[in-house]
Parts: sequence; structure tokens; C-alpha cells
Amino acid sequence: MLKPTVGPIVGHTTTNQARIFIRGGLQHNAAVFAGIRYRILDTKQWQTGQFVKLDSTRDMTEVLVLDHLQADTDYEYQTGWFSPMSPVHTIHSVAELPLQWPRETYRLRTRSHQPLQPRAYILGSCRYLRMTAGIPVLPHLGDRIFASISQLIEGAQPTISAIMMCGDQIYADDLNLFAPDRDYDDFIAKYRAAFSLPNIRRLMSETSTYMILDDHEIEDNWPMNANEPDESLYRNAMAAYDIYQASHSPICSITTNGTIDRTSLKHYWYQFSDGDIEWFVTDSRTRRNLSNDNRRILDEEQEQALCKWLVESPARVKFVVTSVMFYPDRKMNGDDAWAGFPEQRLRLLEIIRRHRLRNVVFISGDVHGSLTSRLSHSEDPDFEVHTVVSSPLSNSKLLPYATTATFTLDQPLAQTEAGEYRHSLTSQVISQDNFAHMVVEAGRIQVNYHDRDGRHLQSIDIPLR
Repeated sequence: MLKPTVGPIVGHTTTNQARIFIRGGLQHNAAVFAGIRYRILDTKQWQTGQFVKLDSTRDMTEVLVLDHLQADTDYEYQTGWFSPMSPVHTIHSVAELPLQWPRETYRLRTRSHQPLQPRAYILGSCRYLRMTAGIPVLPHLGDRIFASISQLIEGAQPTISAIMMCGDQIYADDLNLFAPDRDYDDFIAKYRAAFSLPNIRRLMSETSTYMILDDHEIEDNWPMNANEPDESLYRNAMAAYDIYQASHSPICSITTNGTIDRTSLKHYWYQFSDGDIEWFVTDSRTRRNLSNDNRRILDEEQEQALCKWLVESPARVKFVVTSVMFYPDRKMNGDDAWAGFPEQRLRLLEIIRRHRLRNVVFISGDVHGSLTSRLSHSEDPDFEVHTVVSSPLSNSKLLPYATTATFTLDQPLAQTEAGEYRHSLTSQVISQDNFAHMVVEAGRIQVNYHDRDGRHLQSIDIPLR
């Protein structure tokens, strides 16, 4: 068996399941299979291997599901691909072959169901990797920060539950003025390059990674500047996104043969839980309505699902991920984010305030600057919402970093008859490549920002109520 050409990527993980994404190689019309086997760490007996046939229509990728795992347990696994000499093999017959598995082993840890147990996450967004003629230019610059994240994870207590990548995992429009990606093969090549560099590959092979798209997976400020010829661009971009980002998320249901059912993908927003902490990961790009009479950044179905979850979920802490900033607003070009959809944002805030919901935190990226901020209400001392922004993982010299001056901070976010929503920064604005290490404890959330070399930049405490 050969090592995966991309991956493995540990995706959505629960107390008893883990999704593993891998890519094999194309073998000139010969059948290609992928396999995986696993065992509890430090035990000798491997579970019987699982196998699947790879398909070129999905760029020779598949997501294999490890099932019937034990909660809060370390596992190790091996995975790879091969092309048997006989063309008549099936996923059942290849399991009987005397296969030699790749030597490399990877680790993963299942979730704990214990409430009030401290949990930790890595947050980041905007990973710029410039490519020319299909080849990354200075790839170590776009991969450097992931070595620092892996190093932090190795010694972290509590252990890191997951990585949340909040958008712009690729820049399909890195040469926007000259040759933005438009063809399916261009998007696929960008993902292969971005996810196969050594540091990010190592990181995602052992830590559960969740993703959501932002504009640069399609084109800058999508869909604000979209026109009719962009229909094929969008179709190609999302086909590649489905394969490399959506496939290992919780969006798709699981088949009876240990893979995912790609036909069950109906939308890109999703939810997942980690003990008494829950996440709602929104899609603020593909369902926008820019018409004046029904302007929305989230479609109606998604807004209803988000509000229902906010009100009905018993979670102790609720994280809402939105690739573009919920607040504060940018002074320039803010309409691409929630500032351009003030009515819908106000509806969400009023739901939180009127239902007296506590410990709601908005997570985002996009702005090439990191910060935390607090939102309060002039007439309702019980209302409080926080935001945590983490961006960028790797910037381009062509793109500016955000600073405090980037944001509108001297006026209310929104005004109603019941009072004003007022916001204030609770951190400095970080204007360099960075990532966030977020720890949720019984009485607080601690947000620790680190630079691309892993050096600590600042820590912020968000009290839980």
C-alpha cells in the first residue's frame, strides 16, 4: 500500500465515530482501493481493515468512517491506497489480500461526554498560498504556522478537541487581476497543494479539523461581483469544496459500508457538539440574498435553524461560527460582512436578548487581524455577547493587516426603541500572522493568541455566566 497523496485528514469526530479523508492516485484506468485500520493506542491487535474503491469523479478521494469507538480514548490508525493486479477485485476480496500497510501511524482522540470538563480548540482563517502554473511559490511561508500549532498541541492541557478553520483555506483568486481560478482542475490543484504541504498535513492527520468556506474559495467578495459567466466558476469551486472541505464535516450522513453519503449534502451549514459545548457553523456565502426587499446573509431556512438552536439547545456554551465578522464593523468595505445585513443581525441579537440566552460567542476570521470584543445593551444589563476573531494564518504582502483604526468603535452597533447595542474591544488588535488557542473552563473562556512561530502574544479572559 502507498501513503495517501493528500491526507489523511481527521474530520468530524464524536464519542464513538471519526471521519478520515484520504486521497489515492490515479492508475491509468486500473481499479484503485483505499484502506484503513485502527486500534486503541498501545494495544497490539488491529481491527479488521476497511476498504473502499476510489473514483476519479471525486478526485480519487474518500471519507472512511471509524465506528464503535470508545469515548475519550486515544487511537492509532494506518491508511493508504493500492491498485491490485487483478481487475475483478471488490472491496470484499481486497480485504483478503496479504497487504503491507504503510509504516506511518497516526493518532486521534475521541470526544468525552463529561460535562464541565475543560476543553480547548485552535481557531484560524485566511491561509494564503500563492501558486504559479500550478506550483506553490515559497510554500514554506504558507505552511510555517502549522508546525507551531502542532507543537502547541503536543503539550496542551487540556488536550485540543478540534481545529476550527473559519474560511479562506485556499485563495482561488490569488492572481485575481491576471488569472483567477475558473476551471474545476484549477480548484482541485489548489486544494491538493494546500492540504499536502508537510506541516498542515501532519496537523490535520491527528487533530479533528472543521472547515467552512469564505469568499476566496470562490472569488473575492462573492457573490457581490458575480455575473452570468461566473455560474460555471461557482459550480467548479463548489464541486472542489464538496470534495476537500465539506466531505469530512458533519454535513453528510453515513452509509452502511463505512463511508459518507454525498447525496445527503443539502446545505453547507452544520452543527456539532463536544460535551456540554455546542457549535453552529454558518454558511454566510452561498445563500446570500442581495436584493433590497429581502436582504440576507443567511437564507431563511438557515436563520430559522440557527434561532431554533440558540433558543432550544441546553448547551452551557454556544459558539456560532461565521466566516465574516459579526461585529465590530469595518469602516471600509464592511458591507461584505454582517454590517451589510443589519436587519438580520438585529433579529439574531433580539432573539438572544429576549430569550435571555447566556454564553453565546461568535467566532470569525476574514479581516486579517485578530481581536476579541464584547457587546452589551444600554437598557438590559443581563445581555452580553462576545466575539473572537482569528485571522490570518498566513498573509500575503499584497494584503494589508487590520488595525484598531480599521473598525468603527465610537458608535452603537444598532439602535432600537428598547435601547442601544454597544460594543467595545476586550483585546488589542493583532496585526500579524497568528492563531488562537481557546480554552473553555467551568467559569471562563481563555483566548490565547500566538504568532506564526508559536510565541505568545496576548491572553483574554471571557467570563462565563
